[in-house]
Amino acid sequence: MQALLAKGHDRAVAEGLNIRFQHADAEALPFADASFDAVLSTFGVMFTPEHQRAASEMLRVLRSGGRIGLANWTPGGFIGRLFKLIGAHVPPPAGLASPVLWGTESHIVELFGSHAAQIRCEHRHFNFRYRSAAHWVQVFRELYGPTHKAFAALDAQGAQSLERAITALLEELNVGGPQSLVVPSEYLEIVITKQ
Repeated sequence: MQALLAKGHDRAVAEGLNIRFQHADAEALPFADASFDAVLSTFGVMFTPEHQRAASEMLRVLRSGGRIGLANWTPGGFIGRLFKLIGAHVPPPAGLASPVLWGTESHIVELFGSHAAQIRCEHRHFNFRYRSAAHWVQVFRELYGPTHKAFAALDAQGAQSLERAITALLEELNVGGPQSLVVPSEYLEIVITKQ
């Protein structure tokens, strides 16, 4: 996490932006009530264990009339399908709601609706671009939390089975042709205006 914040800081400096980076728990934000005009999360808050608590924290630190902007993977998109595939190899922790629920409008309304003046949801796509399916697996096995943890939890045979399943999914969804990998992944873009 610290390495990502350090890279973000370096990029902000390069762009001439004055930004303070701070590591914090999304379910217990260390900020006063109504501190911000905007709260943003790009494929982050969706991974909190307690969805309602994280949503309440975002609302708490946001001023009235402020906006929450979210980008969350959808259940039916590539990442949602990837999570189902991983869950078939490594059962998810008991009692925790799926992170891809954050990619459904009904869950967003459930979490934020009673405090929202407006909720706007739009389906969009991000294209994963890699040299090949094997390249994607290598990068995500090393660097992406859900896949990294799944591979770490499996023995050699289980890891090979998961790798074959992920490779098959990538090849099924590849629109880049045989010489590259381009996999569109649906996400839900959400803008919530607080009452």
